[in-house]
Amino acid sequence: MSRPDYIPSLDGLRGIAALLVVQAHIGLIFPGIAQHLVSMGSEAVGLFFALSGFLMAHLYGSRPVTRENVLDFLVSRFARIYPVYLVAVLLVAILSSIQDLDFVQPITGGTDFVRHVLLLGSSGVFWSIPPEIQFYLLFPILWLCLSRPNRYRGLIAGFAAVVVVDGLLALPGPGILLVSKLPYFLFGALAGALHAFSDRWRPSALTGILTLLLLGVFFTYRHVLPNFSPEFWGLQSAAAAAVIVALVARQPPIAAHVLAAAPVRFFGAISFSLYLFHVPIMFLVHRTLGSLVPEPALIAAALAVAAAGAWFLHETIEVPSRRILVTLWQQHRWRLVSRQTPAEGIEQAILDLQETEKRLLSGTASAATPELLDGGDEKLRA
Repeated sequence: MSRPDYIPSLDGLRGIAALLVVQAHIGLIFPGIAQHLVSMGSEAVGLFFALSGFLMAHLYGSRPVTRENVLDFLVSRFARIYPVYLVAVLLVAILSSIQDLDFVQPITGGTDFVRHVLLLGSSGVFWSIPPEIQFYLLFPILWLCLSRPNRYRGLIAGFAAVVVVDGLLALPGPGILLVSKLPYFLFGALAGALHAFSDRWRPSALTGILTLLLLGVFFTYRHVLPNFSPEFWGLQSAAAAAVIVALVARQPPIAAHVLAAAPVRFFGAISFSLYLFHVPIMFLVHRTLGSLVPEPALIAAALAVAAAGAWFLHETIEVPSRRILVTLWQQHRWRLVSRQTPAEGIEQAILDLQETEKRLLSGTASAATPELLDGGDEKLRA
């Protein structure tokens, strides 16, 4: 389905970021080639965070901040993230409990498992999900700022102060707290809010080339110039990630041809399931075929099975669970509306609900963490 708020190139950008996270973990499963690999996982996750902020502002920022819209948003985000996340946590917990299996990123013990179920865990890729969820909980406040900037200048100043303090303190990036990742989300949200005002700008092919060049520099500069900026997490990378997302969202020629290509968008569509499940899937392939297949072929097989498994989980768990939860919420909303709305207003309420359902069920984004991410949504796949 083609919709004005769907930006194909952002799906491709998400797909590239997901593939780079997978590439960063190949050495974890196959230690023999770890020294030959360059890890760009941190850059990919930072891009996920900025993309999630962009999509939330782009998809929701212009809508009125009402109780119903905020609840729609929170339910949509929960349905997008939690069911498939919980399945991934259960899988990792099972693998971690098998004696002598030695899973590489274990969830150890009941307390650690409960922490992950409550979105407070940090094993493996799961560390990026708590900041994503915390941003979703914060977003309604940011939403107020986007909808009425003149009225909420104090809140905007507060967000700006947090970003400045974050930059001055150089807070470390990895971790389950939002504070050190907040600039990525906020800069991305700012880019999303400004996106609507750039409709008159038609980027040229040169802009597309520069976009791809900037994307390449973003992922490689730490490795090409290690003495220039050995640490990734900071305001400079947050700003760069937001600029990249903003440029890609304009779909400039050449860059759009690359990023909106069907194979790249496919990985964007399954990116969240791929992000969550690639390590356990590749680990199981390695343990099953490790003594039977030469390592190069084994790595190729592990990558292929991870992609196929992510697609299967996306189709059988991620999409259906989101659809079921959102549908249940819409039915609950309808019952509330039918009891509280006068008869003459019911027809308009039906039209509003139908429009909301189209937006929530049309599988475009959405992250991040990670949206991972996207949030989740374009959705998330953001």
